[in-house]
Amino acid sequence: MTLHRFYIPPAQWNPSAPVLDEAESRHAAEVLRLKPGDAVSVFNGEGIQAEARISRLGKREVALEITETRSTTPPAARLLLAQAVPKGKNMDLVLQKATELGASGLIPLLTERTVVRLSPEEAADKQDKWQRIVIEACKQCGQNFLPQVHRPVGLETFLGSIPSADLRLVAAIEPGAKSLKTILSDWSRVHALTAAGPDGQPSSALVLIGPEGDFTPAELAKAKAAGCQPLTLGPIILRTETAAIYILSVLAHELF
Repeated sequence: MTLHRFYIPPAQWNPSAPVLDEAESRHAAEVLRLKPGDAVSVFNGEGIQAEARISRLGKREVALEITETRSTTPPAARLLLAQAVPKGKNMDLVLQKATELGASGLIPLLTERTVVRLSPEEAADKQDKWQRIVIEACKQCGQNFLPQVHRPVGLETFLGSIPSADLRLVAAIEPGAKSLKTILSDWSRVHALTAAGPDGQPSSALVLIGPEGDFTPAELAKAKAAGCQPLTLGPIILRTETAAIYILSVLAHELF
């Protein structure tokens, strides 16, 4: 039987007697209608998962008794997705699937062709909402490493302090874009003696996905100037959410 899973942030993780926060406790007591003695699973988002039993149950606090703890081996590579925010609820889908596919960080981008526009307050609210979506995705799929959702940021600001990664990619439909197979082959040939990942592969990768209509030529030029290699996703033009799922799937297959 699959146990109900709950998330406890690392700062609140007590390895001997963990306690669910108010939101998780309310879900356990009022939605799932769990009872003292019921078995559950908890994780801290940093690779630790524990099997436990409910020792005390209330609407604001559920106390647990640990029965077994185990550590999860982290992925062989760190995957970062910088995704132009699509309209509607498609960003929710991207976040869910990126979590399932092992992304470790998610950066929502606001680009010239992005339909969504956010004030600073709205950006903070979106970040909180999207982080909760990622937590729920982890709970459902069994992912024990919680991806960090960053605050939505303009592309130029993001490129000005772009995260370090062995491999930086930008999905592009321009003629000079290379396939991932070619990019990885080129990278391995250059870094064969110093590669940190298994089999001479990169141990981290950052990929930028543009909005519907793609990045503008000026934005693509800035991404390339920041060290992002143009990556082709094949002859068919994919929707932005499909592109994110596709490239994370291929990267996970190649690097994990």
